[in-house]
Amino acid sequence: MLLSMAVGLLTNHGHVLVCVAGEPEMTLREIAECVGVTERTAHTVVCELEHAGYLTRHRDGRRNTYEVHADAVLRHELEGGTTVGQLVAALAH
Repeated sequence: MLLSMAVGLLTNHGHVLVCVAGEPEMTLREIAECVGVTERTAHTVVCELEHAGYLTRHRDGRRNTYEVHADAVLRHELEGGTTVGQLVAALAH
């Protein structure tokens, strides 16, 4: 039986990290478009990533820029000590 629905393997959190790592000056709207979610969801994910220590948001006038912490270690035991930088590098296109 074929599935008619596409199955994604990354969470929105992973997608946000990949988008922001490639373009740290993205607006929240651009992040939302990149990931395919609403701006509200993108904001929530960015806040969660910041709280977890995977990225830092810097205010630059009226805009934010984002700093991805490439050396931050992913926390799930199945990720075996992989860093954010390794994840982003593996997924960058």
